[in-house]
Amino acid sequence: MAGDDLAAVERKRDRLKRYMTVPFAVRTSDLPKRLASATVMAIIAGTALWLGGLWLDIFIFAVAFATFCEFAFLISRITGNWPARIAAALAGAVYIGVAAFVLAGAGNFLLVLVIGATIATDTGAYFMGRALGGPKIAPAISPSKTWAGLCGGMLAAAAWVIVWVLFMNDPEALGPGFALGISESFGNLWVAALVGGVLAIVAQVGDFFESWMKRKAGRKDSSNLIPGHGGFFDRVDGMLPVALAVAAIASIAVN
Repeated sequence: MAGDDLAAVERKRDRLKRYMTVPFAVRTSDLPKRLASATVMAIIAGTALWLGGLWLDIFIFAVAFATFCEFAFLISRITGNWPARIAAALAGAVYIGVAAFVLAGAGNFLLVLVIGATIATDTGAYFMGRALGGPKIAPAISPSKTWAGLCGGMLAAAAWVIVWVLFMNDPEALGPGFALGISESFGNLWVAALVGGVLAIVAQVGDFFESWMKRKAGRKDSSNLIPGHGGFFDRVDGMLPVALAVAAIASIAVN
């Protein structure tokens, strides 16, 4: 038994050595492509947000439709059982559709909060995870996700929510979209940080859910439509549950 424990320790040490010998620049070699794609996506999404109204709704539901198509494709790869496929597709339609309706009706404050918290989570997790590495959260589902990355995502999302609340702390200008009930008082900024940290965890849960689907389907990405990022589902996997969580928090705050 002791020999088995020693062998396990040595295997972990060997894996750690192999990881540490890979330069940080190599571990982030896909960053230029990811940044270029992210810039294009940000311009398109920003334009839709700026135009607002019908154009914003069209953008949100177009992304939702593309996401559902990728969801259905993964389901088709996971199981050949048609009743199971139909049931899963209906569940996915509800999951993605409700999140899309929440985003379409959220108002600018909550919409940008959701988008910003998701992006902040991904960015913080990417850089801290790549820089520090360390223990994996669930290597059988998503080998690249580390506890360090999760902490980085939580810190980044908390910072984003605080900054956004401070920047947009004018309920009269914001209208009904400002529904979290957070002001710029010191105590409430701690609440804002807590909300950001919780949203980061929720985003990671959504990420793990999609990773689990891709692993079951034998796919690395949901599609290859976005260079460096995979498909639409890969980009909004964390945003979907975050939208639902923000809607729930806003509903509680109003009531």
